[in-house]
This record gives sequence, structure tokens and C-alpha cells, in this order.
Amino acid sequence: MIYTDRTKRAVRLMFEAHRDQTDKGGLPYVFHPFHLAEQMTDEATTVAALLHDVAEDTDWTLEDLRRMGFGDDVCDALALLTHDPAVPYMDYVAAIRANPIARAVKLADLRHNSDLSRLDAPDEKALARVEKYKKAIALLTEA
Repeated sequence: MIYTDRTKRAVRLMFEAHRDQTDKGGLPYVFHPFHLAEQMTDEATTVAALLHDVAEDTDWTLEDLRRMGFGDDVCDALALLTHDPAVPYMDYVAAIRANPIARAVKLADLRHNSDLSRLDAPDEKALARVEKYKKAIALLTEA
């Protein structure tokens, strides 16, 4: 991971924002964005990975993140990564394709979320999510 001032601020915010959350397997949620961030190759994708669920799953807003100075590059990617439930899922994924930062983070996110070993007992709902994620990965990786 690339530890710049912006990255360190993102790590602190990510831990604060997700501190009481757990993932579907019951583990502290912070491990998920941290796992994605470790796979990124530059500062912008690392910061976006750390913050990718903050606006969607916490009380922090995209405007809060902009005011905190995370930069237009990261905040524009985060806006794309924040799924509006009114937008059909595959339309949301298609919009991500045009932004290289959002695309890199979403691919890592989909792959990690597809890892059923994170769950104690995968159910039909989990299997259906993985199928949806496979389609999303295909859409993001097609030429």
C-alpha cells in the first residue's frame, strides 16, 4: 500500500466510519476495504479502495469526503462506486467502466465479494450474488 498523507487520512476515516460494522461472515468490515487497498497500484486507487463503501454504508457523504480534501480524482470515482438503489445494478456497473480508478476498485471489490470462503455457510442468496458479480466482472473486463 502507498502511504501518503491522503492515504493515511483515508485509513483513519475508513476505520472510524466502519468501526462497528461486520461483513456477512461476521468479521470486522474494515478488513474488506483494507484488503482491496492492498491490491491497488497507485495512491488514487488505494484511497478510493479504502473509502469505496463509506458514502454508501455509513453516515458520511460524498460531499463530506470532498470537503475533507480527498481530491476530485478519488471523489469522482467514489461517486461512481456509490450505488443509487434507483439505478439498475448493471447500469451502475456500466457507468464505472469509463473511470479507471473506479473500475480497478470495483473489480477488486467484486472478486473479494465473490469469495464464498468468507462465509460460514453460503446460501442460495450468496450463490445468486456471485452469479450477478460474475456478470459485472465480465462487463468491466470486456474490451
